[in-house]
Amino acid sequence: MATLKDIEVAAAINILTAFAFFVAFAILRLQPINDRVYFPKWYLKGLRSSPLNSGAFVGRVGFCCLLEDLLSRCRLKIFVPITFLAFAIMVPVNWTNVTLEHSNLTYSDIDKLSISNIPIGSHRFWTHLVMAYVFTFWTCYVLKKEYEIVASMRLHFLASEHRRPDQFTVIVRNVPPDPDESVDELVEHFFLVNHPEHYLTYQVVYNANRLSNLVKEKKKLQNWLDFYQLKYSRNQSMRPSSKTGFLGLCGERVDAIDFYTSKIENLSEEIASEREKIISSPKSIMPAAFVSFKTRWGAAVCAQTQQSRNPTIWLTEWAPEPRDVYWDNLANPYVSLTIRKLIVAVAFFFLTFFFMIPIAFVQSLANIEGIEKAVPFLKPIIETKVIKSFIQGFLPGIALKIFLIFLPAILMLMSKFEGFISISALERISATRYYIFQFINVFLGSIITGTAFQQLDNFIHQSANDIPKTIGVSIPMKATFFITYIMVDGWAGVAGEILRLKPLIIYHLKNFLLVKTEKDREEAMDPGTLGFNTGEPQIQLYFLLGLVYAVVTPILLPFIIVFFGLAYVVYRHQIINVYNQEYESAAAFWPDVHGRIIVALVVSQLLLMGLLSTKEAAQSTPLLLALPVLTIWFHIFCKGRYEPAFVRYPLQEAMMKDTLERAREPNLNMKGFLQNAYMHPVFKEGDDSESDVASGDGNQEPELVPTKRQSRRNTPLPSKHSGSVSSLPEVQEHAQLL
Repeated sequence: MATLKDIEVAAAINILTAFAFFVAFAILRLQPINDRVYFPKWYLKGLRSSPLNSGAFVGRVGFCCLLEDLLSRCRLKIFVPITFLAFAIMVPVNWTNVTLEHSNLTYSDIDKLSISNIPIGSHRFWTHLVMAYVFTFWTCYVLKKEYEIVASMRLHFLASEHRRPDQFTVIVRNVPPDPDESVDELVEHFFLVNHPEHYLTYQVVYNANRLSNLVKEKKKLQNWLDFYQLKYSRNQSMRPSSKTGFLGLCGERVDAIDFYTSKIENLSEEIASEREKIISSPKSIMPAAFVSFKTRWGAAVCAQTQQSRNPTIWLTEWAPEPRDVYWDNLANPYVSLTIRKLIVAVAFFFLTFFFMIPIAFVQSLANIEGIEKAVPFLKPIIETKVIKSFIQGFLPGIALKIFLIFLPAILMLMSKFEGFISISALERISATRYYIFQFINVFLGSIITGTAFQQLDNFIHQSANDIPKTIGVSIPMKATFFITYIMVDGWAGVAGEILRLKPLIIYHLKNFLLVKTEKDREEAMDPGTLGFNTGEPQIQLYFLLGLVYAVVTPILLPFIIVFFGLAYVVYRHQIINVYNQEYESAAAFWPDVHGRIIVALVVSQLLLMGLLSTKEAAQSTPLLLALPVLTIWFHIFCKGRYEPAFVRYPLQEAMMKDTLERAREPNLNMKGFLQNAYMHPVFKEGDDSESDVASGDGNQEPELVPTKRQSRRNTPLPSKHSGSVSSLPEVQEHAQLL
């Protein structure tokens, strides 16, 4: 078990590491050759063209980036007063006891500051109960204020945001098959009948995954060709060569430039053939389409209503903005998504619970006695003061961090397989799973396995009735492990974020090997993103730890505050100077953030309730039952009062913005603005003729042709596939058929 000395050693190591990162950053950022690594956003915004031209950055920060700034301040607002009260009231109450000294438990001086040092049945537990109420009410008060602020800012942002394609577009999925009409004909006829005043145009969804893979392969080959051409331009005395086998390590040796030129030419022909095949084959069209409307009001009505009496077909939802679309998943048939969800749920279950094995191993590292029993010949080395402090104060945290390093990538692969159609949705579900995983493994797993390792001797030699009491005393003592984890992952980890060591190395390798033009240099930049799927769940884990241990072991709180302070400074700098925002969510993730904080509150209350029950505090424990009830009621209130602003677009706001836009731009060509907004990127790389064929509507009005339906009814408005106007009874009958 980590002692105060061990914590001091761990703190010293992590403080020195963080300081070294900041010093290295301060030096490297001043070097002109690193300018595109530490200020890439300035170049992307066009506010900087060289290290010598460094005007002030005045670009607008996206709202989803601004949200991270708000979250950091919200956390500080919650924890600074809580820490002050905890140290002023809780620490003296816990410290002025001798319970642990008269017990046979393994403990350290830090544990004397925890609730474990309060004797069984003591009246001092009333202090913990009162402070639990105070901390809960303060947290809920801050959360309500922040929810109100974020909801208001979101609506204001949406009202003031410039015109975007996703404001006018919905994605319709599970288009029912029809023997007489193709998908694109069916989509247009359906929306002309059911949304005659507002429907504008559509873009069918193609299964272009193979074409996309070919384009990516061509880009890789082109990079190799550029590399060998650059190599030859520097030394023309000898043509570069390479082997034709795997990664150029085996096979016949050939002229590298001729080899890659030939491969690119063949691949270009294959790409052209595949593009033509997709455009000309009806089988390449998926039963889905992006449908655009003349007004935001029309799109809001369509996105937020049921389109058919059969709720399983003609499913509509807001389309993600074009840069947020994850094109690979658009080709997945809608009917297969349920099966994919089941497979991912089962895989996530096994991943989560089988990970308990390495977690148990990590916890064994925190127990010197366990290591000495496993490898007794190392006992003289382990018992050395410095080594012992390092093992117990630093090693468990870094070992757990290493085990978790590949987890975000695995969870993202699961989300992609599940079939979500936007990057924001992929990050959102990955963040949820990451939080669940950490809650079960890092939090509960560390507590359960750590307690078992530390108090193993007591478990063996005591009756079964006394085991819950031992666990109740031991859980608060796991705070020392979480303190080391916060320092390793939080302090040093956040400081390492500002150094950007990996992007720095990759940029200079690319700059040395591949960069020939200014465009190449821009492509070598890697600004990165905020990473909601990894950063937010990790920070929420610290939030959980802070709320759980605020009453139980308050010594953990200052380490949390230092982390939040560092995170605020570092991420604010990165948002302004580095990160490139891939999409704009307009704070759509906030309800998830709020929900996870509520979960942390309820868990902290239930844990305190369990601890007090093991302490025979029968009088105070029942009063805690009201806290989870009040907290859940507060969540329901916020969900009903504020969450609609995050999941629906008010028709009043849509109408106001449409009216203002018509007044300001009466001659706006909305069709031209929306027509190719949702065209698959691989078609945009073709020539104009191919792009026109791939589009759902041409620039010119098409010929008027009757519908192919056996009912011989025509749609009520001119369209690409049906131009005649029906009488009202015919329209009604056609609508019933659809």
